[in-house]
Amino acid sequence: MSGNVTSLFRSTTAHSPSMAALARESGETAGAGPVDFCIPCNPYFPTPAMFDEMAGRLRDIITYYPSSADTITAELCGLLQLPPQCVAMGNGSTELITWIDHLLVRESLAVPVPTFGRWTDQPMETGKRVDMFPLQESSGFTLDLARYAEFIRARGTRAVVVCNPNNPDGGYQSKQALVQFMDAMADRDLVVIDESFLEFADAEAEPSVVQEAMLRPNVVVLRSLGKNFGLHGIRFGYLVANPALAGRVRSMLPKWNLNSFAEHVVFMLRDHGAEYAQSLHQVRRDRLEMSGQLAALPGLTVYPSQGNFLFVRLPVGAEGTVVRDRMLTEHRVLVRECGNKIGSSSRFLRLVVRPQPDVRRLVSGMEQVLYGAGRGAAVPEPVAGNGYSSGTAAVDRLMSETNGKGMRAVTAQNAPAAIGAAPAAAAVAAPAVGTGTPLPAAVPVAAAAATVAPVPMPVAAAPPVPRPTPYESPAPVPQPAPYQGPVPVPQPAPYPQPVPAAAAVPAPAPAPVPVAAVPVAPTASPMAAYPPPTGPTPPGVPARGGLTAAQVRGTNGLESVQAAGRPGPQNWPNAAGMGQVG
Repeated sequence: MSGNVTSLFRSTTAHSPSMAALARESGETAGAGPVDFCIPCNPYFPTPAMFDEMAGRLRDIITYYPSSADTITAELCGLLQLPPQCVAMGNGSTELITWIDHLLVRESLAVPVPTFGRWTDQPMETGKRVDMFPLQESSGFTLDLARYAEFIRARGTRAVVVCNPNNPDGGYQSKQALVQFMDAMADRDLVVIDESFLEFADAEAEPSVVQEAMLRPNVVVLRSLGKNFGLHGIRFGYLVANPALAGRVRSMLPKWNLNSFAEHVVFMLRDHGAEYAQSLHQVRRDRLEMSGQLAALPGLTVYPSQGNFLFVRLPVGAEGTVVRDRMLTEHRVLVRECGNKIGSSSRFLRLVVRPQPDVRRLVSGMEQVLYGAGRGAAVPEPVAGNGYSSGTAAVDRLMSETNGKGMRAVTAQNAPAAIGAAPAAAAVAAPAVGTGTPLPAAVPVAAAAATVAPVPMPVAAAPPVPRPTPYESPAPVPQPAPYQGPVPVPQPAPYPQPVPAAAAVPAPAPAPVPVAAVPVAPTASPMAAYPPPTGPTPPGVPARGGLTAAQVRGTNGLESVQAAGRPGPQNWPNAAGMGQVG
């Protein structure tokens, strides 16, 4: 492949270029593209026989209108044993994220980063405040739900997202921990549990929280079909919630928002449950083998994953964009470099789980690119900037500088001469060569500018705050004084997460990156009630140290019933134990 192909990556923002764009640029015929370790779908489903059946009916599928979304949804609910009134199907999970943002996110949303880019970009595009909770490399990007809950309370965030497993790192939360977290967030406007990759998990027999979501007034579970069925080109996904929330989204969707391919596949699934379950089993087995082969490469760190992908950190000195471009041009292998994900950097790749012949090709190419003729020297970083930024450092920096100060800190940052801090401001705005393009400078949004004087204002120094004891300690800690400024707190020990022993890969532990957070006294219950915020925050104004969009990128008691429809499917997993049958 020519260098023109790799230029496509530098013209994208939060995602990689499509396979169609790569094929057009390279001039290759259909099916002759690179081995794809970038797009996270199921390589074993549909089966060749199912593809042949779809090909035989191609003319009818693309000629005629599909049935209504209600008809297709009813068939899916019959498979998953879910009540249709609790389900809304969309033209891909991204369409549902868009409607969730427009209809259910009122003013602010909290999300751990790195994660799927639409959970940060979509609400920022509509002017919401996005409070980002950085996952720390030093703890293996593990999400501590208790600390996340404290973060949400401290900022007064109204809507909350948890991706389980998380993309790109594959981090997993147990069902019990998520239910406890959902209950702790009962006073929030909305809690979204994104289970787009959950069917590839094997940590629990019944990992999904869809049944619990239907019983709660503020919980939505998002599911993807394209990823699970290996059919990204057929845009279909669904959400599960109580009838009021699901009906609100469903009422806004067009009557024919689902295409005929989606309808055909959904109606095929009833007869192919055993093959689908087998495909998930094979992906899980491949994940374990692939993890071990990659971990054998010197200096490469592989993080435990419950998704159908692995998050890896390149050896010291290696730069992700160089590795990505050389793997594509020299070895015809497409990998996902994660430097354009907020909270990540170009030292990380996300590699989709694939069959063993493809993995051997990947490992062989990585050995040649990283070590050349012999192992020991990784590819150097480029001399010039690569167009990406280290998201973890950028988010941590911005949170540290604005936490507790709101727009006053932003005003001071934009007028350094007035406070005699030009050198410091320049150091923040201009990263060292090789780290890529910095995030846009922090600027006040219009809504906040009307209420905040443009003249730099002095900021009161933070009073002494008692140093908290380790998180696991049951000893009480004095409650801190009212929060007035940034107080860096040492990163706590990782909250225990259920990761299969076979999938665990040891990772070196670099020094933790300080995160600006409000210290909260640990209690016997990590989800203990936290004093609720007093009143909503005006849109666009940082609440209790949150970030604005401009600063970052440039029904109760419902019983679950069997859905009416055709006779029950054979060997098809239900909604609670996705993919565990077979």
